[in-house]
Amino acid sequence: MSDSNLRHVAIIMDGNNRWAKQRGLAGVAGHKVGVERIRDAMSACEDLGVEVLTVFAFSSENWKRPPLEVEALMSLFLLYLKNEAKALKKKGVSLRVIGNRSRFSPSIQKAIAAAEALTTEGKMTLVIAADYGGRWDIAQAAQQLAREVSEGHLLVDAIDENLLHRHTAMANLPPLDLLIRTGGEMRISNFLLWQCAYTELYFSDKLWPDFDGDELKKAAASFHERQRRFGLTGDQIVAGLSIA
Repeated sequence: MSDSNLRHVAIIMDGNNRWAKQRGLAGVAGHKVGVERIRDAMSACEDLGVEVLTVFAFSSENWKRPPLEVEALMSLFLLYLKNEAKALKKKGVSLRVIGNRSRFSPSIQKAIAAAEALTTEGKMTLVIAADYGGRWDIAQAAQQLAREVSEGHLLVDAIDENLLHRHTAMANLPPLDLLIRTGGEMRISNFLLWQCAYTELYFSDKLWPDFDGDELKKAAASFHERQRRFGLTGDQIVAGLSIA
């Protein structure tokens, strides 16, 4: 059932390595199964009427992982971009990648651009955060504003929250409503720090390869049971007041 109150869901897909280790497999095996769960999450979001699904695929800090694991993740990312773009287009899903692309190989950068170009007109958006960090997002927005000031196009006093927001990675997408983290950890790990200001948080003990569409719908049900106040009191919300 469609519900416009839940327009944008983000997921920290944690637990792939632990899932694989429990089964005596290499860590990349968990990541491969995790790709299937992205498809499940997209189907569940479609059922729920969610417009945007954002997944945390590779953080700025993940470069510190063992070189063989990073190499395997890059190969999997490249394979996903090449194989999935046509399927996403067919399903009416636009693909968007956010993060610092400069550290990716030329082949991955080319695959990102090609996948985005092929899927420009989807009714739903899948955002993949790759080499992304919330602090990086805020810093690059500040850099853009600083550049405009230095070039004489912007006054310092004109900079406010709204202007900074317009330079963040997801400025033209609906506000983030629900952030889900799988794997049992209760932290947001430098993900969408700016966007999470009033986001509802949901933590699941399920490892990501075990987190299917039904689990996402449980998270959505929890979201709909909550009262989102945005600084108002509960009585004000009940009375139907809105933020000016």
